[in-house]
Amino acid sequence: MHDTPKQVWIDAAYTALTTSGVESVKVMELAKSLSVTRTAFYWHFKSREALLEELIQMWEDKNTGNLVRQTEAYAENISEAVFNIFDLWISDELFDSKLDLAIRYWARIDEALQRRLDDADKRRIAAIKAMFERHGFTPVQGETRAMTIYYTQVGYIAMEVSESVDFRIARMPEYVGIFTGRPVDPSAVERFNARHGIRNSA
Repeated sequence: MHDTPKQVWIDAAYTALTTSGVESVKVMELAKSLSVTRTAFYWHFKSREALLEELIQMWEDKNTGNLVRQTEAYAENISEAVFNIFDLWISDELFDSKLDLAIRYWARIDEALQRRLDDADKRRIAAIKAMFERHGFTPVQGETRAMTIYYTQVGYIAMEVSESVDFRIARMPEYVGIFTGRPVDPSAVERFNARHGIRNSA
């Protein structure tokens, strides 16, 4: 029926994309999974490509948009600024690693998407670089440290590293020290731990 909400189709397409790849995002298969006719799809989308564009836009808005916003969030010092970025790696609400990985796989067979992915990567790195510069780092230092932070996380995503949240949070102060090359501000550690429900962490 045509009263199947648009978001239901997007959610079903998201699940297919992140579990089986873009080739599995097919109108007929989605309709079957939702127990509706394929005609219902066209009440919301002109074509399969329109649905795929919704997924890409969701990825750009959430992952790139939130990353840039986190780099621009208030921070008393560079320690707190990097912890703001680390919030992304802890919260699925801020950054969707599964979707990021699925987009990277998809881009391998879609040149137009690869260009958008390249632009997104550049925008993300530029935002982190600018964050470092605001905290007194030179452009070269900022760019190098931005690439180090970003490529480390992309590697985590690509390798599908499985760690508990507590394990990652416990080591994040060490990462901050490595990425900034400066002593880690204890107050920034406390604030980061507090917003993630960690108490009495060293």
